Amino acid sequence: MATLTLEKSTKSDKIIFWVFTSVFVLFDGVGAIGFNTPLAIEGIAHLGFPDFFRVELGIGKIIGGILLIVPQVPHRLKEWAYVGFGISTLSAIIGHLAVDSSLEHVYLPLIVLLVLVVSYVYYHKTRAY
Repeated sequence: MATLTLEKSTKSDKIIFWVFTSVFVLFDGVGAIGFNTPLAIEGIAHLGFPDFFRVELGIGKIIGGILLIVPQVPHRLKEWAYVGFGISTLSAIIGHLAVDSSLEHVYLPLIVLLVLVVSYVYYHKTRAY
């Protein structure tokens, strides 16, 4: 009976991991393709970042998304992808607070950060050590 509970917990942990990771990658990883839209170009410039940073960030997010979603990627690379996404999301929060001085623009990055944290926690819960 105890084995069934453990197995069920592991299955639900995997489902939670894949749902949150997929949502995050679709939003932040694949969404980076939209960094070439006029709105994204204006938004990055509004925060004071140079245009080349927008291109680097977009490429990094696409690569990071691939690293998170492909199961065969080594653990260390996934960890670095999580770190990169965490820094990027925290930088967006700080940038909006510094430039816009309001919480209005911070809600979306906070939600994205929350989804990333849940993905990270459940990545470790599902990982066989």
